[in-house]
Amino acid sequence: ARGHSPIAFSFAASSRLAAQARAGFPADLFISADVDWMDHLEEKGLLAPKTRRILAGNALVAVVLASSTISLAAPEDWAAANPLALAEENVPAGRYARAALEHFKLWERVRANVVRGESVRMTLSWVASGRAQAGIVYRTDAAAEPRVREAFIFPADSHPRIVYPA
Repeated sequence: ARGHSPIAFSFAASSRLAAQARAGFPADLFISADVDWMDHLEEKGLLAPKTRRILAGNALVAVVLASSTISLAAPEDWAAANPLALAEENVPAGRYARAALEHFKLWERVRANVVRGESVRMTLSWVASGRAQAGIVYRTDAAAEPRVREAFIFPADSHPRIVYPA
């Protein structure tokens, strides 16, 4: 409205956006899906001093196809999900999902059935298209996809706190 340059957005996994920042991609604002990537950029001296803030938070959920009859009402049920879609471990959602599965002592039981997506959105798309029987994603992503439904909400103490620093 005041004649400033148009805003250009770049949406991707926090790991990919951090790599762009390290490579010198110009940005006025960086919002990460976890603290680790923000810490990484701060350690590299790529953040303006004293500008860092927690912008928002999220929850971790297990999702299934909306029409699915599979029951994932409790973590113990997930061993039957094959495949189980998670984001890659360099993606915050992937680390949170593994931490939650380890919290419930399920990682060793489900790891052979896990398929990894390069982002939480890819993970969600596998469930939404029926290519994965279940997935673990952020609650906000699940809410944006009408072809899936939440099967379980992970307790906040089962994984690191999900916050979005900016």
